[in-house]
Amino acid sequence: MRKVIFFFALIMSLTLCSTILRAQEISDAVSDSTASQVTTEHLSLHKQIKQKFIEGSALFMSFVALVFVAGLAFCIERIIYLNMSRSNSRRLLIDIKEALARGDTETAKNACQGNQGPVAAICYNGLQRIDQGADVVEKSVAAQGNIQSAYLIKHCSWIKLFIRMSPGLGFLGTIFGMVQAFDKIQQVGEISPSVVAGGIKVALITTIFGLISALVLQVFYNYILSRIDNITNDMENSSITLLDLVVKYNLKYKR
Repeated sequence: MRKVIFFFALIMSLTLCSTILRAQEISDAVSDSTASQVTTEHLSLHKQIKQKFIEGSALFMSFVALVFVAGLAFCIERIIYLNMSRSNSRRLLIDIKEALARGDTETAKNACQGNQGPVAAICYNGLQRIDQGADVVEKSVAAQGNIQSAYLIKHCSWIKLFIRMSPGLGFLGTIFGMVQAFDKIQQVGEISPSVVAGGIKVALITTIFGLISALVLQVFYNYILSRIDNITNDMENSSITLLDLVVKYNLKYKR
């Protein structure tokens, strides 16, 4: 299921990437004379962003776009997975409590199987060993909690990588633009605003888009971390409650 989610997120992101690359392809058809006639005050925000993207270096802007799309794909996959991991843990623990109060462990296990998410998986794994004592249940719950925590943070390292790569590529484009500016100065033999403007413009545009890409991915990453923290806290609280229920069950029904 996680592979299907990631594939769906990747398709959405690649669709966005193809739109960006199509905009990049028409950059060769935009002449300097035409660009000077079009004033930005008559353009919408979307068109202004597209125009600035086209005016940047095709090489570095494409790299920034690909890094942004790849990072966005991982972010979307994590958000979808974390939303699917949500469950009504309070209702689940009430059902388990009522079943264990009657001594019906099978009904408690069925309640866990009827729910999705890490809390249900932890409770089910602990209930499978309920007759082996509270100590065994505690170790089982802790082990399953570690497994579920690993599932939650999966792919987060890739998101961090893309966040760090985006401004790096932007700064690399800055150096490339400055090199272009100095090459033109060397060719012309003099320094004038018209000579160095093109290279400096490329340098600034690549830096801006690299920083914007990193900022957007950082916002998604912080949201993902907050969702992981909430689910982790829910897992810990539910584990403590489950252990209390197991102790009460063993005191009442264990022979």
